[in-house]
Amino acid sequence: MAQRKARTTTRRPLLLLAAVVAAIVSVGAVLFAVQGGSSSEPDGLAVGDFPEPGVVHVHGLGIDPADGALYAATHSGLFRLPASGRGAQRVANRYQDTMGFTVTGPRTFLGSGHPDAREDDLRPPLLGLIESTDAGNRWQSLSLRGKADFHALHAAHGQVYGYNATSGSLMVSADRKRWESRSRLPMRDFAVSPVDAEALLATTEQGLARSGDGGRTWAGVPDAPALSVVTWATAATIFGAGPDGSVYRSQDGGTSWVRRGATGGDAEAIAVDSRADVPTLYVAASGRGVLASTDGGTTFTTRYAE
Repeated sequence: MAQRKARTTTRRPLLLLAAVVAAIVSVGAVLFAVQGGSSSEPDGLAVGDFPEPGVVHVHGLGIDPADGALYAATHSGLFRLPASGRGAQRVANRYQDTMGFTVTGPRTFLGSGHPDAREDDLRPPLLGLIESTDAGNRWQSLSLRGKADFHALHAAHGQVYGYNATSGSLMVSADRKRWESRSRLPMRDFAVSPVDAEALLATTEQGLARSGDGGRTWAGVPDAPALSVVTWATAATIFGAGPDGSVYRSQDGGTSWVRRGATGGDAEAIAVDSRADVPTLYVAASGRGVLASTDGGTTFTTRYAE
């Protein structure tokens, strides 16, 4: 009898401890869910006392023709990068998760993604297509609010092309309000030819894909390198960067590729500033920051790093 009582006495503290642990885990899970957290990649910045994340996990790069400033759209906000050194400026003190991002004109940007989790409003978690006409200080909704999460955006030939990660669709709009879903192809990035509205390239897990009909159908590009991001610089010149940090250039519209150099980290975003006589290639690389090359991707210098 005494032995059975001793077992019961031992079991009760254990049961009580288990209940307390379960309650803590449950509360933590609820708080994590409320903050917008996820076990893989949170949608936006969680609410709470967290260190300043800085310019990390870059989704897109763009150059404002108004003043030549380089902008980095990140998982935790839009940043204006200094000409050299440190001290990136967080635009409007906002932590909006700007996934898709492209510059369409002086101080005019298009974006998509998820709202700033600190802002107490009733916005849906998917921003759809949004626009800023004051260099990212204020944004307004244009279309697909609550329905689309564009992970890549490009404006060309009087149209907006977007990859909607919610549906896995390439979508095109002529008025930024009504959209045509042209195909379903899981992709990480895509680029549009500056001279041909029907020519597109997309980076996929199966390799580089090409479309000659505006993204309605796709075909693999034989012998193309593994690329994460791609940008169409001129009619024939295209740059791409891969998960191993290698940087490639094609001078025949994406048919053949030559390895130029390396960034030392997985490529997150890529852009070309062709306004100067010597174009500058920018690549955001995981763990390295934003790098710049003025020799076609052969060598890189650090444009910005935390």
